[in-house]
Amino acid sequence: MSMKLRVLISAPYMLPEIGRFQAVFDEAGLEVIVADIDERLEERELLEYAGHIDGAICGDDRFSRKVLEAAAPRLKVISKWGTGIDSIDERTAERLQIQVFNTPGAFTEAVADTVLGYMLSFARGLPWMDRAMKSGNWEKRRAHALHELTLGVIGVGRIGRAVLMRAAAFGMRLFGNDIVKVDTEFVESIGVRMVSLEELLRASDYVSLHCDLNPTSRGLINQERLRMMVEGGILINTARGPVVEEAALIEALQSGRLNGAALDVFEVEPLSDGSPLRRMENVLLAPHNANSSESAWEKVHWTSLRNLFRGLGLEVPEVVELNLRSGARMD
Repeated sequence: MSMKLRVLISAPYMLPEIGRFQAVFDEAGLEVIVADIDERLEERELLEYAGHIDGAICGDDRFSRKVLEAAAPRLKVISKWGTGIDSIDERTAERLQIQVFNTPGAFTEAVADTVLGYMLSFARGLPWMDRAMKSGNWEKRRAHALHELTLGVIGVGRIGRAVLMRAAAFGMRLFGNDIVKVDTEFVESIGVRMVSLEELLRASDYVSLHCDLNPTSRGLINQERLRMMVEGGILINTARGPVVEEAALIEALQSGRLNGAALDVFEVEPLSDGSPLRRMENVLLAPHNANSSESAWEKVHWTSLRNLFRGLGLEVPEVVELNLRSGARMD
């Protein structure tokens, strides 16, 4: 008698709706383990499942070498709900023949819209005028139109390009930086100047981060580079928390070197209650939610399921393909 395939579901965006996918798992004969998580499973928590699961649909869980070696050879596939796979030791997974899938490009428009919202909020002073009015103050504020300002984008991939296109529509002066060559046609059509990181930091009123987390980007925005930024500049991070050295950023904000920051991601998530960032009036914070988009989330639910089935060597249920084609919900 063959052992029933068992899968771990720990993707925090999928868990609240896991009930509507149960029929898909049942039809395929899969046993589902639903993880109890707040944000992600750490190494010690994943080790409890090692040797007991054949696949996983995960968020930013810490699939370290230790976890993967303990989970093999039973674990066959990790289906990442979303794009970033920096929390998975890819080299070890490859060595152990554990397939790793993700959903690239799923959140491009949502994240780009979020960045534009942050830029407009700071340029026009919208959150602060709202607070003042609700406190009983009728107070005029100096503001900027976006066409008066310069944007520097670090990481000109899908999301970085989408941000630059939006900023171009507002007439902003544009700079870009990337470790790989960016398509010349895009650069010329959008009017962005590709420059060194140092030149971008010294010239940009807004610096928006859109690079992957890897050895070249971890701690990229440190004390030295924060000091290169335009005095009174704004840092926006919707990429990965560890790209920025948080202590150095806090110091730059407290000293007045920077006018503000918009942060959707943090070195350690959730952000601790005691973080000075929570008490800064010139900082806009969000709980790693820049990807929020009903249609995008729905597509990622079904794509993650398809990737799981493929990784397990199972036929993809027709309902999965139908929902990916139609975008319809399964209620």
